[in-house]
Amino acid sequence: MRKEERYKAVIDWFARHVPDADTELHYQDPFQLLVAVILSAQCTDKRVNMVTPALFRAYPTAEDMARASAEDLLHYISSVSYPNNKAKHLAGMARMLLSDFGGVVPAEVAELTKLPGVGRKTANVIASVVFGKPAMAVDTHVFRVSNRIGLTTNAKTPLETERELVRHIPEELIPRAHHWLILHGRYICLARKPKCDDCGIAPFCLHYARIRKKAAESDIPHNKN
Repeated sequence: MRKEERYKAVIDWFARHVPDADTELHYQDPFQLLVAVILSAQCTDKRVNMVTPALFRAYPTAEDMARASAEDLLHYISSVSYPNNKAKHLAGMARMLLSDFGGVVPAEVAELTKLPGVGRKTANVIASVVFGKPAMAVDTHVFRVSNRIGLTTNAKTPLETERELVRHIPEELIPRAHHWLILHGRYICLARKPKCDDCGIAPFCLHYARIRKKAAESDIPHNKN
């Protein structure tokens, strides 16, 4: 199967079976999503959703959070990964959001990445989810799944993966495709033991094709000389 055919088959399957894929983080506005995505780095969405209700009750806006110290914020997020660094990032992010952007979450990736704690992946999430921009956020799930399926070839970094995916996926589908790949990696294409038997895109998957080929070769009888 050529790469273009694989992309089309995978996209068509997801469009039919997962048409409304979206983030699993809970939020009410762009600021809250920005906070949640910062907290989600190397942490599960489930854990983030457990800590954000109390955090957002105490600091519902950028103005409120900007008045808090990192120590204040740490009280609410101590159970997430790297809480000390994230508390500092949140405090700094809220202050810069007020001082440089008038308290409004910017729409452009280049502007978002100026904020403390916001790397390219986080910026792409905000740009795509909040503003509907064709930005492809690449986390560990997207990186792994794209390579396994065969959507990327020899992509060694998240940026290389992002560029290849954006090059092949129709622009209007990129925001949804980001969630398709994340959710597929989270629930089906697991890191250690992918659930190939439960995978709807297995017929188009390069990894699965290799498994079947290896299994077929092992069943070939060998002549004894």
